[in-house]
Amino acid sequence: MPRGKRIVIDKKIKDGIVEKYMSYNSGRWSRKYNESDASVMTSVSKAYNLAKQLYKTRSDEESIEQTHNLYTVRTAYDYLRSHKIDISFRAFCGRLERGAMPYVKIGRKRFIPQAVLNSIVDKSVDMYTVQEAFAVYKKYNPSINFRAFIGRIEKESIPSVKLGSRRYIPKDAMKAAVHIAKNYHTVRTALKQLESNGIHINRNAFERRLDRRTIPHFKISGRRYIHKTVLQELMDKEKVLRGL
Repeated sequence: MPRGKRIVIDKKIKDGIVEKYMSYNSGRWSRKYNESDASVMTSVSKAYNLAKQLYKTRSDEESIEQTHNLYTVRTAYDYLRSHKIDISFRAFCGRLERGAMPYVKIGRKRFIPQAVLNSIVDKSVDMYTVQEAFAVYKKYNPSINFRAFIGRIEKESIPSVKLGSRRYIPKDAMKAAVHIAKNYHTVRTALKQLESNGIHINRNAFERRLDRRTIPHFKISGRRYIHKTVLQELMDKEKVLRGL
């Protein structure tokens, strides 16, 4: 930009989704599901005591499932699939092997209490796993890789909830993150967009404009976002000044 000339951006952005996202509190999900998980563990404890009795009476699988709401590995998997839980049988068994999904043993057979399965179904209504959230987000930000996505979670620019040993992303938070990805530029992508339009601005100079608030933006967990309409206005005015 020529010395002495100052661009004034007229566009003012009021975005309720972003403002709500900036003050997002994932604690309510933590409280809700920590209480739910405590209830599940109580159910597992009861199922464990029941399993010892059923082993002594040599109860068959069908009566165990129908009478006591304990599912074999296969029927538990089918139950989750019937509730639209997208998981492979191998991944499902992997959770059992790692102890990420509680179960009880009757003889050599593993059974999963219905309370455990219901908890998984309930979480799927409100939250994504990290892998699911990444798949959703990448549709609108194709350049991001999984490691970078994890970095945003670690820096809390994408809210998350840790329940037991697993981390989840609330769906309402992910919806807001997608809104930002669709409608805003980061500093890096903003500079790339300017460059592709023949406008070279040094990153430090651009950051100084952001510091002085001459370019309206939002700041979320240390990362700054510029609305696409704001950047378009900046590009139009830069082109006029530069005679492009």
